[in-house]
Amino acid sequence: MRVAGFLLHVIATVAASNMMSPQAPELISNLDFGIAAPDDIFWLEAIKHQGKAAYNPDPSYQVFRNVKDFGAKGDGVADDSAAIKITPAIVYFPRGTYVVSKAIIAYYYTQLIGDPKDRPILRATSNFTDLAVIDADPYIPGGNTQWYQNQNNFFRSVRNFIIDVRLVPATASGTCLHWQVAQATSLMNIAFYMSDAPNTAHQGIWMENGSGGFMGDLDFHGGKFGMWVGNQQFTVRNITISDAQTAIMGVWGWGWTYQGVTINNCSVGFDLLGGVGAEAIIDATVSDTPIFVRSAASSNGSLVGSLVLNNIKLNNVSTAVGVVGGEDVLCGAPNTTITIDSWVQGNVYTGSNPTGVFTQNNIAAPAMPCSLLNPAGQIFGRTHPQYADYHVSQFVSARDHGATGDGKTDDTAAIKTIFLKYGTSKIIFFDAGTYIVTSTITIPAGARVVGEAWSVISGAGPAFQDQNKPQVVVRVGEPGSRGVVEITDIIFSTVGPAPGAIVVEWNVKEIKQGSAGTWDTHIRLGGAAGTNLEIEQCLPIVAGKDASGCMAAFMALHLTRDSSAYLEGMWVWLADHTLDEDGASQLTIFSGRAEHHTLYQYQLLNAKEHYMGLIQTETPYYQPIPETPLPYPFSITSKYGDPEFPSDITMAWALVVRSSREIVVFGANLYSFYSNYSQDCLATRNCQNQILNVSGDSSVYIYSLATVASTFQVSVDGAGVVDQKDNNNGFASTVTVWRPNGA
Repeated sequence: MRVAGFLLHVIATVAASNMMSPQAPELISNLDFGIAAPDDIFWLEAIKHQGKAAYNPDPSYQVFRNVKDFGAKGDGVADDSAAIKITPAIVYFPRGTYVVSKAIIAYYYTQLIGDPKDRPILRATSNFTDLAVIDADPYIPGGNTQWYQNQNNFFRSVRNFIIDVRLVPATASGTCLHWQVAQATSLMNIAFYMSDAPNTAHQGIWMENGSGGFMGDLDFHGGKFGMWVGNQQFTVRNITISDAQTAIMGVWGWGWTYQGVTINNCSVGFDLLGGVGAEAIIDATVSDTPIFVRSAASSNGSLVGSLVLNNIKLNNVSTAVGVVGGEDVLCGAPNTTITIDSWVQGNVYTGSNPTGVFTQNNIAAPAMPCSLLNPAGQIFGRTHPQYADYHVSQFVSARDHGATGDGKTDDTAAIKTIFLKYGTSKIIFFDAGTYIVTSTITIPAGARVVGEAWSVISGAGPAFQDQNKPQVVVRVGEPGSRGVVEITDIIFSTVGPAPGAIVVEWNVKEIKQGSAGTWDTHIRLGGAAGTNLEIEQCLPIVAGKDASGCMAAFMALHLTRDSSAYLEGMWVWLADHTLDEDGASQLTIFSGRAEHHTLYQYQLLNAKEHYMGLIQTETPYYQPIPETPLPYPFSITSKYGDPEFPSDITMAWALVVRSSREIVVFGANLYSFYSNYSQDCLATRNCQNQILNVSGDSSVYIYSLATVASTFQVSVDGAGVVDQKDNNNGFASTVTVWRPNGA
């Protein structure tokens, strides 16, 4: 089994560190948050495109492709299917109506982007028979084989479209989007139009499996299903579904978090089949829908699925939670408005008490800090900035100012000059490419940075070689700084070996909610072309083999003590297999701190006021290494607050929370799939002993915790408390709520 870890949606208002930072002046971008110089043409369409695929042997390879340059008409008449079938890149759709009779393929490492100023329409013809208008993982005719392994279907984004299948006959399976994907994938700003016929078979999103992912700012109209979804885990934010038979059909999953859901005039809101493990629904408004949530089977005092409802407003809803063919679990109120503050179904644990209490009832909700809430009292969210109302003159190209992005040239001096000259007055556009830096570069408070098809900034060279003297590759804000920082569509990386690299150090503190953050921005270590951490260097090791040549980083992401960050759709991944060579060969690469990492995947230390949902990760496949105890090949350093590892802890922590308060986790999927490269431990569900540790002096609420093959799901002060055998829920084990003593 192969899934990768990621950090999906985190609001961190005071971040984890034991390092004090001096105060620095507040820096606000000259662009501020206002609309500046509106223009009829979207800047991405107007800007000069000179991006490179740094390691593609074809020097003529074209990254940015406007579909009209390839023969698409967008006139609502001509069949544009053939013109749109082009290879991995940014595939850009100007405004218009594009008639399609065949599927548009969302290839690996491709972004399909429409004009956000006037979203293009993708309209299926009446004789459309393919699986979906946009297909992220096509089936090969004649069988069940697909183009991609669904758990490895990485790096795709679809944004700014109207997808219309209303011309497809109502009884045909008219699907807008087949989205069978994994990490580093996103959907945003899309409207789906299905048939209004009463017996329609149409659906907006069809997802049968995978290991995702993030989607948000979606609007569904009509159809049999707004979303028909099954995936190991997903985060969904800000969706509206109207006039569908079933708004969301959940067919399976280990953990899903829905945040900001509006459902209008549907027959059923959420229909959850038996394979759905942990479902968390937050900040939902449901109107004129007879059934809000319906499950396939009754729990009847035992664990059959886990459900968390928080801040739910029901208008004219007869059944709040029901069971197919059974009595209501939680009644609604027809022709009346009711609010569900906090209601759960599943096992609830408190502190160090090893005995959970099966609960189908209201429970007390944590007091959420104001810093995490919007004015309506909901979890704050902010849409991926696209600068639709900014003129192309407000952007400056990195390549136009001396940076090459060719994956070989040292671009450090050029990038430093660009930020010094334009960092707070222009939006910095990193043309597609891989930019090598050999010393720390600083993105100043006040900066906005935009990539093109995930431009890469990669640390390389002697500065990042010493794990005893770690150096930062990319510093976001000077220590103590405050202001606006927005980073979109960038990958941060290293060229190995780099055992002393802190890939991203985040120092800036927001000046208003969401003013400092990243969207569709990732940290990727190894496994990709140009990283020097591929098959040639890092095939799986055996005990005693020197690991120094395959050390990718000291730490992936460090949020320092006084910083704050809004991180949406961020995947922090240390490669366990290749991406660009054969896409499958297993690798052993070492990094100290973050996903697949040696010591821990997430640590909150002296932190406060964090919202995390949904977080997912897995521990390293190579651990435990026989006769080589943790923290090999790294050492414990108190400067960065590393946890100690007693002899009985032989594998990395997935989540460590120490001396932290006002922490709320809405969805955590923490997996252990291997023991020293063997998966025999899955059969006995004991690939490792402990996986999540909370210190007794921390105030943490954890909802919808799903673990795989860890004997203890929750530990307190290093002692296992919650035994997975009491929470087995299919392949995963599920804790509905864990809360601190006194809660």
